[in-house]
Amino acid sequence: MKFAAFASTAIILAGATSGFADPISERKDNMKDRGALMRVLAPIAQGQQPFDAATVMDALEKLNADAQAAIDIDVLWPAGSETGDTKSSPRIWSEREAFQAAVDKFASDTAAAVAANPQDLPAFQAVFGPVASNCGSCHEAFRL
Repeated sequence: MKFAAFASTAIILAGATSGFADPISERKDNMKDRGALMRVLAPIAQGQQPFDAATVMDALEKLNADAQAAIDIDVLWPAGSETGDTKSSPRIWSEREAFQAAVDKFASDTAAAVAANPQDLPAFQAVFGPVASNCGSCHEAFRL
């Protein structure tokens, strides 16, 4: 009984304190994690590293999980977080719908890459191209 009460309190406190997190730090951490996954996938797509289906799928699944769950623009880019130690472009706040569309496209393309389950380099390159393109176009439009 005491454990259940403790667990419930811990869950409530965790939920209550998550609203006080620093969105700039959270989005930087999110981008660092995504960048690390791209540093696994890009050299394989470019033929600089050997293709390994298990490695590719592991990285694609992690990238997709992040894209599906971790990119809530209202949480990571709330009003008031456009200043400070950030490379986020002011366009994120002034062109909110376009930014959301870019985030949604990334989520869609990562889901498609996972669903394709590429088992050779050409199949991987075909599904990775749109994912990598999303990163570049979003950085061009919404990153300083």
